[in-house]
Amino acid sequence: MSHQEEDSLQKAPWFGTLLEWTETIVMAIALVAIVFTFFCRVITVDGSSMEPTYLNGDRVLATSLLGAPAQGDVVIVINALEEPIIKRVVATEGQTVDFDPQLGEVTVDGEVVSGSAFGIEDGITFVPDLPGQVLEFPQTVPEGCVFVLGDNRGNSTDSRFQTVGMVDCRNVLGTVFFNLYPFSKLGFTGDI
Repeated sequence: MSHQEEDSLQKAPWFGTLLEWTETIVMAIALVAIVFTFFCRVITVDGSSMEPTYLNGDRVLATSLLGAPAQGDVVIVINALEEPIIKRVVATEGQTVDFDPQLGEVTVDGEVVSGSAFGIEDGITFVPDLPGQVLEFPQTVPEGCVFVLGDNRGNSTDSRFQTVGMVDCRNVLGTVFFNLYPFSKLGFTGDI
């Protein structure tokens, strides 16, 4: 056997291994790109409107494959403000939303929905005293829409305000189903 033949035999296993690794890496990248393009999105929380549930800089996964948003779901809303917003669904189509100023709570179809139902403080939900900027209540959620509030009720631009109003479900990018960061919260949300 010639020296050239010996060299090519010794190089062939290394080259084959390199091709296998390259193929594996390319397939993994393609799979990740497909998953994050069509099935779910990584969202970074911007602002304090969902405190204490989500803090500025937290990262979550959201998907539109979980069906229509339901009461209690945390959703990502687009086309409401300049940037996507993260809010909690409090009422869905056909439900009537009002606020009880004595209790400091939202009511849905006449039933009080306390803050503790969503893991937040009770008695902190009011309609801001900003004439011309907030909706008049009670309001019935139109077909194909949801009513959303931030968990940090005193610092949230949400469905109480005319700039957001009732959110068309076509503007719900997805429902949050997994917490990515911080790692202390890593895992599926309690809504699934």
